[in-house]
Amino acid sequence: MEYSIQELARLAGVTTRTLRWYDQIGLLKPGRVAESGYRYYGDAQVDRLQDILYYRALGVELAQIKECLDDPAFDRLAALRSHLAALEAEQARLAGLIRSVKATIDAEERNETMNDEQKFEYFKKKTVAENERLYGKEIRKKYGDAQVNQANAAMMGMSREQHTTWTELGETLQQKLEDAVRSGCTPDSEEGRQIAELHRQWLTLTGTPYTPAKHRGIVELYVLDERFTAHYDKQLPGCARFLRDAVACWIK
Repeated sequence: MEYSIQELARLAGVTTRTLRWYDQIGLLKPGRVAESGYRYYGDAQVDRLQDILYYRALGVELAQIKECLDDPAFDRLAALRSHLAALEAEQARLAGLIRSVKATIDAEERNETMNDEQKFEYFKKKTVAENERLYGKEIRKKYGDAQVNQANAAMMGMSREQHTTWTELGETLQQKLEDAVRSGCTPDSEEGRQIAELHRQWLTLTGTPYTPAKHRGIVELYVLDERFTAHYDKQLPGCARFLRDAVACWIK
């Protein structure tokens, strides 16, 4: 079946302006353009638009979507399964949030207070779900499902005190990173050694298996993946690279 640009826009719930922009940047070309200049889209373009909209719903940038879809090795079925897993994880996260809010409302209406363990359990689940949504695909590809599942289980098994220590250690690490970069320290300095050691402690606090090689591989992701980089560089650019270089220098 073939659709005009107006028909496809209505079908997909987007604007014709969006489709024209996708055409301009090479993300979604029409199947054919008539002598009149009208764009027409066939089955292949409909499928590609569906893939684009799935990726957009997951927050992927247009340039990354184009790179992915244009890759000769792109596997649509595998991508759809990945989308489904991400959407189900998001559904579970929202369901958990809804349950937590409802429980809080019920407690307020009865003039009761939720116990700290109930509150804490939800936020552990939220952390795991958010990490899966943002980084799960890359980490699972690099380390395998077994290790990632083990890490998630370790997070869920943390006590409230352990989680507090883990969070505070992460905040201390970030502050020391920013101080080191701001003051012009080098990764092979004493400050770099302390930061590498702090990061090692932070990684192992959850009880997940540790090796120096795995540690070096993780920090390499911090500079290869812009989402990790953005996390460490949110206040001061250069922190992710400093951490990567410090670990490479001191963790053998």
